[in-house]
Amino acid sequence: MKRHPKVTIITPCLNSEDTIRETIESVLHQTYTNIEYIIIDGKSTDNTIHIIQEYIPLFRGRLRFISEKDSGIYEAMNKGIKLSTGSLIGIINSDDFYSNDAVENIILHMTDDKYQVIYGYCRLMNKNRIIGIVKYRHENLKDGMIPHPTCFVTRKVYQDFGLFLRSFHIVSDYEFMIRLYDSNRVVFTQIKDIIANFRTGGTSCNMKKRKIEDVWVKYHYKWISFGDVLKSVIEIYFLKDFR
Repeated sequence: MKRHPKVTIITPCLNSEDTIRETIESVLHQTYTNIEYIIIDGKSTDNTIHIIQEYIPLFRGRLRFISEKDSGIYEAMNKGIKLSTGSLIGIINSDDFYSNDAVENIILHMTDDKYQVIYGYCRLMNKNRIIGIVKYRHENLKDGMIPHPTCFVTRKVYQDFGLFLRSFHIVSDYEFMIRLYDSNRVVFTQIKDIIANFRTGGTSCNMKKRKIEDVWVKYHYKWISFGDVLKSVIEIYFLKDFR
């Protein structure tokens, strides 16, 4: 492994003026510096673009962004991946932010394996209040997603396993991780430290839609039967509060 590999960080955003400054600051002040930063804006109509432009000179050539209409967050992520040049790629959304030593911590755990996912703990925030820490492990993907804001993936993974599927609106990152885990070819490494901070309340927190998409992903990979799908759909729509 290179001693100082380039890391690409991607931030998809849309009308994120209230939170994106903290996201950008968390990338700017990383203790690890061989970082290129790519921001993919979905044609924001608020002050988001002006905030991004403030930071361009501070990154000294390491920040670039595009602003154009897209079909959603996963198309934006895919655009960023295609533009990236780093050997390791992390994705942090515009309402989340990294710990200052996040990338350095990730690099310390990187190996020579071609296919890697390196991830850690994620602090949950409700506004500025800490409400919990997510420590989900990849061995338990059947029960739920590992914290995607903490995940760093080697470039070869995207090249050989593909990008995010746009057919899912909320859980394409979950499908992607199951795809990798199910292959038995990707090395997953968990770091027992907080890598990122996640603010609750976004699209991914729409529990009904998330549960429905979760069920279909698990069925696609034959982790559950069609009977389990029917049982889950009935429970989600009829036995639980409709949310």
